[in-house]
Amino acid sequence: MLLLCVLLVAVFWFALARLGISLNFSFLPSLHERLADGYIMTVCLSAVSLLLSLLLGVICAVSQASRILILRYLSLLYVIVIRGTPLIVQIYLFYYTIGTAFGIQNRFLCGVLVLSIFEGAYIAEIIRGSLLSMDSTQLEAAKSVGFTKNQIITLIMLPQLTARTLPALTGQFASLIKDSSLLSVVAMIELTQTIREITSMNFKLFECYFFLGALYLSLTIPISFISKKLEQRFSYEN
Repeated sequence: MLLLCVLLVAVFWFALARLGISLNFSFLPSLHERLADGYIMTVCLSAVSLLLSLLLGVICAVSQASRILILRYLSLLYVIVIRGTPLIVQIYLFYYTIGTAFGIQNRFLCGVLVLSIFEGAYIAEIIRGSLLSMDSTQLEAAKSVGFTKNQIITLIMLPQLTARTLPALTGQFASLIKDSSLLSVVAMIELTQTIREITSMNFKLFECYFFLGALYLSLTIPISFISKKLEQRFSYEN
């Protein structure tokens, strides 16, 4: 990993040298308050959207396995439409059409809703796939020894679902953090929009976007580390 990082830095360093560009990050300390506000906004957007998208994903996954036909088809249609269209298109349509029609002027609320709807479709598929991968003989064995429905869910299904969905959910959370940068197209003052505004003032394009990448890495790398620890914690097979 260290070797790959050194190689990546060397490639960028060589490219900048070929272009005759020297990086100067001395302007960053004077802008720490604006950067901190954008950073906090990105964290808040991602955290709230994660909770809502998890709730939406669970409801959608359960609905797809429901015997009620309308629920099954509505959830299937939701997954197909959301996964089949780009997030940036959904942001424009939601903010300028649905948001305007229903009088939703709060950009934070709009951002949370559109991110939750987008990520909820992917989380629904993750949970649905985990449910389908469970061995039905385990449930039959639990019933045969007298387990109640609640005991089967809490003692057998939930631990296995947690272990099977954590890696994918963690990756989806990292994607959610990165996808929040697209909210800058509707002037949501999160991290990417903050950097864009700073770049428009000082024209330090390379320095700003290198620093932006480092800030996003500071959010996504700890998530990957936590995911590894949780995988080990819930690795019942071993």
